[in-house]
Amino acid sequence: MISIWEKESFFAPQDIIIVGNGFVGLWSAFHLKKKKPNLKITIVDRGTIPTGASTRNAGFACFGSLSELIHDGKIMGTKKMLELVEMRYKGLKNIQKYFSKKEMDFDLCGGYELYDEIDKKSSKKLIQNIEYLNSLLQPITKTKQTFNLIDSKISDFGFGKTKHLIKNKLEGYLHSGKLVQALLQKVQSMGVQVFTGTEIKSTEKINGQIELTTNQHFNLIATQVLICTNAFAKDLLPELDIVPARGQVLVTSDIAALRWKGSFHSDEGFYYFRNIGKKVLLGGARNKAFKQEETTQMDITINIQKELERYLNEVVLPKQKGQFTIDYRWSGIMGMGSEKMPIIKEIEPNIFCAVRMSGMGVALAPIVGKSVAKLML
Repeated sequence: MISIWEKESFFAPQDIIIVGNGFVGLWSAFHLKKKKPNLKITIVDRGTIPTGASTRNAGFACFGSLSELIHDGKIMGTKKMLELVEMRYKGLKNIQKYFSKKEMDFDLCGGYELYDEIDKKSSKKLIQNIEYLNSLLQPITKTKQTFNLIDSKISDFGFGKTKHLIKNKLEGYLHSGKLVQALLQKVQSMGVQVFTGTEIKSTEKINGQIELTTNQHFNLIATQVLICTNAFAKDLLPELDIVPARGQVLVTSDIAALRWKGSFHSDEGFYYFRNIGKKVLLGGARNKAFKQEETTQMDITINIQKELERYLNEVVLPKQKGQFTIDYRWSGIMGMGSEKMPIIKEIEPNIFCAVRMSGMGVALAPIVGKSVAKLML
């Protein structure tokens, strides 16, 4: 049983309850409070810290590699692809607007894409794709050359089995954990209440309000509810077009002779790596076992980890074999679906969702949060 003091303070009816304390939930709370500072808002999360993808990703500040955007244009259509790129690009700008580089270890050190020796694309076709996307992206990035072919750097960086290298100078990386912490501190300073270790089991409309049943000894009451649990949203909204996708990662020990710095992709974004100081973080290979990786279990598997180690030794660090150990291994869960556009909508009166970030939550969340705030108020 709760006391009258608790009922009239911590557990008092809220204007908005946000389910999910990751990037989207935090950015949504931020924009809701900016629009209406007097709103009573509580964020609830079943984890001690956000544990889906927000603090378990690779920390990339990117908006799409060349091969990924060419592929997305074919699948989604050019108009939707560009709309998505613009959301990501503006999202990265928003992060830099509200937080200092020091707060989140942000570094616009460049984004790169590797094309391997067996890629069927000719050099001529690759150059055509670069010119084509550069012309499409110019109104968004305000630069004539978003992508540049820099094959001369391949030997400098020491990559193996690499035929072409493309650079995007407008991308980089950040520290995901520090950004989540900074966001959390910011929304709490704006008066947002946060409950961790609190899982929402169900919602029910009672007398014009919404009662949220929890796994704790209390229930919560709100006028509006916003679901921001991304890959886990189907627990509360089973009708949504969301497929969980596990992203596995490893991190090496320090490598004294590391010859490059930046964020890197290959194979339409299915492989990705970056440096963390002198360490190398490598993730991906989900395309080697799609069905296996359609899970919400945050485990690591032998087959994916072995594939990551193969890629690390053959492509990323072929000249440093035996000079490092693997110090960290983990996984995070992304929210995918039949298309990459986020789902931002009112599910039923006063129950909203902002989910399906398709592996780009860092960049998308600031804009998704702003969009759902506008929809709700």
